Amino acid sequence: MAKKVKSENPNLKWYVLNVQSGHENSIAKAIQQRVEATVSQDKISDVLIPTQKKIVVKGGKQNIKEEKIFPGYVLIKMDLSDETWSLIANTEGVKGFVKVDKFPRPLPENEVKAIMKFMEVEQPTYQTSFSVGEAVKINDGAFADFIGSVQRIDEAKGKITVLISFLGREAPVELEFSQVSKIK
Repeated sequence: MAKKVKSENPNLKWYVLNVQSGHENSIAKAIQQRVEATVSQDKISDVLIPTQKKIVVKGGKQNIKEEKIFPGYVLIKMDLSDETWSLIANTEGVKGFVKVDKFPRPLPENEVKAIMKFMEVEQPTYQTSFSVGEAVKINDGAFADFIGSVQRIDEAKGKITVLISFLGREAPVELEFSQVSKIK
């Protein structure tokens, strides 16, 4: 989530806010509303919650969800002054600026670029709730309705290796996360 405003202010720098975890979106929205109501937008131009898309497999179904990269933190691009400091620090849910010594230090530009690049990664990574050794049921494919145990999990590829008993022998079968479900 980001709000961008074109600004010519050369003093704008990125800072990190420590906020109440789980409330990043509502806090970012509150900051945006306060900025629009009180200070000029060339003093606070962007409010960013770094997120990345993740593929979550639950109950054999794949869903894509936005996951916060840094839960409990919001990035803000601003011209730090007493006025802007007070506006941000007095927003409900903001715990404060991440700082070194007494004053907040801006994030180096290369770190901001790295975060932005990480957010734009096209290939979503998989997230699963399976664990090695867990009993699972195969729902789809040639081995549908077989029961086995998880031998290996490859979250990068969204694959899981299940050890099944087939023709009197144990055989490893590589499957997609969506082809397998936990046994309840």
